[in-house]
Amino acid sequence: MIARNELPLAVFDLDNTLADTAHRQHFLERRPRDWDGFFAAAPQDPPLAEGLALVREHARECEIVYLTGRPERCRRDTLDWLAAQQLPEGEVHMRQNADRRPARHTKLAILRRLARTRTVRVLVDDDELVCLDARRAGFTVVQARWTAPSVELEDAQEREGRT
Repeated sequence: MIARNELPLAVFDLDNTLADTAHRQHFLERRPRDWDGFFAAAPQDPPLAEGLALVREHARECEIVYLTGRPERCRRDTLDWLAAQQLPEGEVHMRQNADRRPARHTKLAILRRLARTRTVRVLVDDDELVCLDARRAGFTVVQARWTAPSVELEDAQEREGRT
């Protein structure tokens, strides 16, 4: 039997990959954006069946890692949400509270760090720029296209480095 630390990694984003954020998008449509409201509503995110099925499928052969642009202050809610969905346990990488770099920069840095000691079999993420940069860096990527794109969320990820 292969030891857990020898399994390849399958890395999954949360928002709009595993968790449907549509019900909280309205917090990003106003100016200034209501980030506290946006993140406070995350525990009520409905799960996305396509994403959850993919996590469970990859868990048969991989160790699961969760990689999100959510700030560290959301860790407890995030862990509770993952447990409520009965998803495989896995390390959760979150953005530092004051980190405002675009998601594509923060996530690629973490992917590269993970790849130094482990094989990263796949990244599953909805953010087109994250996916593009990860592919350019040589990672295998599945772009989550099972939710409607949100212009507000894409702008927040790229310009404001908030999720």
